[in-house]
Order: sequence, then C-alpha cells, then structure tokens
Amino acid sequence: MTANATHLILHQRLLHLSFFKPSLIKHFPHKTLNPNPFKSLINPKNFSVAQSLNENASGSRTGALVPPPILEKLEKIDVNPPKGTRDFPPEEMRLRSWIFHNFREVSRLFGFEEVDYPVLESEALFIRKAGEEIRDQLYSFEDRGNRRVALRPELTPSLARVVIQKGKSVSLPLKWFAIGQCWRYERMTRGRRREHYQWNMDIIGVPGVMAEAELISSIVTFFKRLGITSSDVGFKVSSRKVLQEVLQCYSIPEHLFGKVCVIIDKMEKIPLEEIKTELGSAGVSEKAIVDLLQVMSVKSLSELEEKLGSAGDAIVELKQLFSLADKFGYSEWIQFDASVVRGLAYYTGVVFEGFDREGKLRAICGGGRYDKLLSTFGGDDIPACGFGFGDAVIVELLKEKGLMPELNLQVENIVCPLDQELQGAAATIATILREKGQSVDLVLENKPLKWVFKRAARINASRLILVGNSEWQKGMVKVKVLATGEQYEIELNQLE
Repeated sequence: MTANATHLILHQRLLHLSFFKPSLIKHFPHKTLNPNPFKSLINPKNFSVAQSLNENASGSRTGALVPPPILEKLEKIDVNPPKGTRDFPPEEMRLRSWIFHNFREVSRLFGFEEVDYPVLESEALFIRKAGEEIRDQLYSFEDRGNRRVALRPELTPSLARVVIQKGKSVSLPLKWFAIGQCWRYERMTRGRRREHYQWNMDIIGVPGVMAEAELISSIVTFFKRLGITSSDVGFKVSSRKVLQEVLQCYSIPEHLFGKVCVIIDKMEKIPLEEIKTELGSAGVSEKAIVDLLQVMSVKSLSELEEKLGSAGDAIVELKQLFSLADKFGYSEWIQFDASVVRGLAYYTGVVFEGFDREGKLRAICGGGRYDKLLSTFGGDDIPACGFGFGDAVIVELLKEKGLMPELNLQVENIVCPLDQELQGAAATIATILREKGQSVDLVLENKPLKWVFKRAARINASRLILVGNSEWQKGMVKVKVLATGEQYEIELNQLE
C-alpha cells in the first residue's frame, strides 16, 4: 500500500474517531488531503475503492463498510435522484401502475403465476461467461459478512435459482411471471436507464417451440391492449443454432460460442470493421468471419435454408415457429433476421427481439430459449424459455405514437364538514363509505367552500358530501353530484 493511501485511510478513521474524541484530529496533518474523500465513493463503479479503504493495517478485511463521514455542518442536499434512476411522484406512479396492471392482466390471461425474488443476490449468480456486457454493468460490492453481492441486473438467473431450490417439489411445466426492479451501470440512451422495472414471463419444462410461440403471443396481446399495432412494432426472430451450425463448419471450439454471440449482438451498435476485429481477437479465422457475417446478414428463412440446408435443427424449429405464428394470428408481427442472437450467454435456441419499425428506439423486449442455464448453477438442465420487457422503453413508444393514457386521480367522494365541531361526524361518514368500498377524500381542516370545490375538481371527485348542522341534527347529509350539479339531502343509512 502506498504512503498516500495509508495517509488517506488513517485520515478517514480519525474523522470517524473525532466524533468521540475531537482532540485526536489536531495531531494528524491533513490539510493537503481531499476535504471530501468520500465523494469518489458514491459511484458504484468505485465500490472496490471503498473496500480498499476498509482494510486494516495488516491488509485483512474488517467485514464492515466504510463508515460515512461526520459532517460538522449540514450541506444542502441534491434534490435529484442518483443518475439513471427515477422518482415516481403521483402522476408517474399512476402511469407505472397502469403499465404493471396490463403486464399482470396479460399474464393472467395466459395462465401464468406471479413470483418475485430478492433485489440483492449473490454476485456469482450473474457472473457466467467472460465477455458478457452484464459483468461490467453490475452494481456489486462486498457486504458486512464479506460476501460478494449484487443488485440484480435481470430476473432469469434468480428464477433458475428458485427452480433448482424447489427441485421435484414443483410439477412441470411452470408458467411464472415477475415484475421486478433491475439495476445495470450502463450508458444511458432514450428508454435505457440504470434502474428500471422488467416484466418477465418464463415457461419451464416445455422443449418445443410452442412455448416460444406462446410467449410472443403474450407480448402481442400486451401491445394490442395499449393500442400498438403491427405497423408500429415487429419481432425479429432467429436461433442461436444458426450461429452454431456456421461455427461448426470451421471447427471453432464450443467454448468460444458465447463470446462470438456477444460480439455478433453488437452488429447494429458498432461499425462492422470493429465486429471483424473483435471476432479475429476471439480466435475466429478470416474465412470464417466472412462466411459468418454473410449468414448473419440474411433476412429470409428461405435464403437461410439455401445456405445451411433444411436438415438442421435451426431451420426445422424456425419453420415450426413461423407456422405457429400464423395459427396464433400474429404472423404479420414477426420476421426472420439472422443477426439476432441476444447478448446473454445462456441462450441456446430460438431468440427474438421486439423493435419499433421507425427505428427510433432500442429493443423494446427480448427473449428466447435457455435450456442449459440450470446446469451452470449445479442443477439439472430443464427445457426453458422466457422474455424480459422493460418499463422505460414502452413509455417512450407510447409517447412516440401519441398513445399515452390520461390517468388523472379519481376519488369517488369528498366529504367536508361545514363547521369545525362537525369534523367527527364527517369522519363517521367517511368511515361508512370506505367500509362499503368507496374512495373518500376527507377534508381534514376547516376550509371555505371555494377551496373544497377546487379540491374536488383537482381529484376528479364524483360527489361532494357536505355535513352541516341542520342536516346532521336530522340524521342527514347534503350530497352534490359534481358532474350534473344535482344536489339532495339523504339519510345516513341510505347513503351508498
């Protein structure tokens, strides 16, 4: 450890100790140090720096995170959320709830059960293959028990862990869905954030492409519910087995397959020359690179069949999928595109991506078959496929198409006492209505009627219920129907 680092560590510890014994600080020269050395630790990519500051003099770990600095005076807090994350004030929360409701409704229509997993998982769950982008995008750190953990960047590995944990106690097939918060430290673009929510639907235990056909059908159903059509969105469909067949022709080792997939997945993101350079660095021969890129540019299943023949699994499965798409009624939504391989190493067969046809947004959703994922965690392999669908891109698409819903706050009743001594009576009425399942906004202070009417308009209340002295003495209240202006008095036991 350098003298500078040692100096910084001791300074931090003395800052912490100064809370208990301020006199310690004056014995340690620190004027030349960064006045706020903890600022650099805010970035999750610097967690390792935070951990190195937490080593004791012998180089061993203390098992605790670096304590926060003790500030002598309070500083004005930055009111913005951390970069790449979002707040959800009421209007944004209404939109999120609406989207999640549609996720859940579609899942229900297709007979799926909801599950969830911890946001914090073991880091090892997400470290599978070298070269995957996701390795460099993890929000990972060491917890107080010296365990390497990470905020989940996706949901599928957690699903695999639970399936292994359940073992034979669950009967196949499993049809599970989840809506979970995920974290990736990545470059942000439109519709891509470092924190997002993801809708996953997965089918465990079905080996045939009927499962993939069902999953694509569910996404099409979701789009239709939102008013999105096949002229707005399409699905690019291919198979990892296409790439496998090409690589086998050149005797490229199987252990390079995942790495090649990750490189090919960048085809629309970086220049073709860079793709060639990366493939060469991965050990793919020049001749194989030329043939591989030719096959990856194919956009027709018949053209692919000319190049690979009709006997391979890839062609057979893709033909079945396109035939099933016709039976499900969404053939106009899907198209073959050999360049689709998906960036995650665990995919083994059919893969697909949803895209907007104008090309203004990144992939809307994506998924495919992952038959061998469970064995990477020590379990027995079970046929499986699924998809992930982020919440941020769909919002951008709805804005682009002018399909954003009007989701104003709506409360059925606003109850207002006309005198302060009638607040208890108003509370009684609010309770009666709430027990009947009606929403009630109870005016909690003594407010003039002008304020109450403005409040009623803002929350889109259907009825205004006024509690006045003369009516209350007769066991009645005054009701005003705000849409029509109709008003009447009614006994409490008749109030519905």
